[in-house]
Amino acid sequence: MINVNLLSVSNLPKLNKLRKLELSDNRISGGLEVLAERTPNLTHLNLSGNKIKDINTLEPLKKLPNLHSLDLFNCEVTMLINYRESVFTLLPQLTYLDGFDADDQEAPDSDPEADEGEEEDDDEEEDDLDEEVIDDEEDEDDDLEGEEEEDGVDDDGVDDEEEDEEEDGEDDEEDEADDGEKRKRNLEDEGEEDPEDEEDDEDD
Repeated sequence: MINVNLLSVSNLPKLNKLRKLELSDNRISGGLEVLAERTPNLTHLNLSGNKIKDINTLEPLKKLPNLHSLDLFNCEVTMLINYRESVFTLLPQLTYLDGFDADDQEAPDSDPEADEGEEEDDDEEEDDLDEEVIDDEEDEDDDLEGEEEEDGVDDDGVDDEEEDEEEDGEDDEEDEADDGEKRKRNLEDEGEEDPEDEEDDEDD
């Protein structure tokens, strides 16, 4: 609920599971006890740019045991002497105030649980990519098998055209052998004379 001219949080519904509440750039000046009653599990609260002037106004936030991060940028309370020390003393459960801890160490950009969720999503995406690569390789293998069949190569790896040529060569050899036998028979037939013709010649 950022920059919606909110004057108080008195009408906030009960949100037991809410962890992060953004209320920056409104006109809230007090009434924070409602947050402890209706959002008991808050871990992050942003009240920057509101009308909070006194440290005592933040006292109801003591009842938020899980509150680790509080932002009060551009609130008048930040101009008070010993502002940071006073807030950390008042709210000992706080780890970060205005993005820095008590030792002025900057807070990380995002909370660890969100990072873990993002890492899980990245792992799932990588798994999906691996599955796609495997599918692509299988498709390529199928395409190669199809091309080999189209080129006339059978399962034995022998080209159909080569087989046809070998068969044609065997047929030609058989034909030549048949022609040779026929010629031999013709020559033998010509060389043998009819016995009756020989007797007729003798009588003459």
